[in-house]
Amino acid sequence: MVPKNTICLWYDGDALDAANFYARTFPDSSVGTVHRAPGDYPDGKQGDVLVVEFTVVGIPCIGLNGGPGIKHSEAFSFQIATDDQAETDRLWNAIVGNGGQESACGWYKDKWGLSWQITPRALTAAIADPDRAAAKRAFEAMMQMGKIDVATIEAARRG
Repeated sequence: MVPKNTICLWYDGDALDAANFYARTFPDSSVGTVHRAPGDYPDGKQGDVLVVEFTVVGIPCIGLNGGPGIKHSEAFSFQIATDDQAETDRLWNAIVGNGGQESACGWYKDKWGLSWQITPRALTAAIADPDRAAAKRAFEAMMQMGKIDVATIEAARRG
């Protein structure tokens, strides 16, 4: 069944490359139907890949090869909850190692400009700690990080 709500992500001709990368990198991700343009359009020709249906960690998406006119921004990001440091490292290294760019507090951009947050569950638990002093220590530790270091977050939480 086709979902009623699908995230549409704009690409400059490389939606299929992005979808294939996401499918290889993230669990519960896959590439579905590839639609080719039935005629020429401003940034492509008949037969070019126009739309790619794909899933990222269970979320239905389409990649639209709309051309260079629109860029991704941090106003939209995928947030991926990780269970441990190994999973955090694997995902972080996959994206950054594939031409992505590191940012702060667990954020980065992939090589297509899409923003991602790799967020260990330990971080979410720490900043939601009912002990507000513990939550503040964990939050302040996070603010100094690029990739999140679970051991440092847990140590900060403990004080």
